[in-house]
Amino acid sequence: MINNFLSLLTYENIYLVANWGVIPFWLLLIFLPYNQLTNFLAQSVIAPLLLAVGYVYLSYKIFQEGNIFDGFELYSGLDGLYSMFANEALLLIFWLHFLAISLFAGAWIVRDSKRYFIPKVITIPSLILTYFSGPIGLTIYWFFRIFFAKKISFND
Repeated sequence: MINNFLSLLTYENIYLVANWGVIPFWLLLIFLPYNQLTNFLAQSVIAPLLLAVGYVYLSYKIFQEGNIFDGFELYSGLDGLYSMFANEALLLIFWLHFLAISLFAGAWIVRDSKRYFIPKVITIPSLILTYFSGPIGLTIYWFFRIFFAKKISFND
């Protein structure tokens, strides 16, 4: 039975489960931002923990295949990054990383918008942009936040 489960853990399946798996968390943040269920699921360690399980599994698979630094050329220039992302396992690890960080940023936006009484009509587009483009959505939210918080703060 475990072998059957492990045979389902292909890179493609992990990618699909992770991509579709974060959608409910984002929908909770967008449509029920202040609900207890959202607080428990989307604003806790649950989603990052689930993504971390995939991250650890993929790291283990890379370790099993041999040299753990094979293809890891993160700081050798753009060509090195391109080469590194040609490795499906490394590409997927970085994708899980992006999903976790974006979801963390989205959860922060919701908590912060509640703190400064920022209307959902402003928060929702910022969350959608954060889902699709990470830093752009966060930056746009921050500009709106200045108006509602009545201060410019770089470290809240």
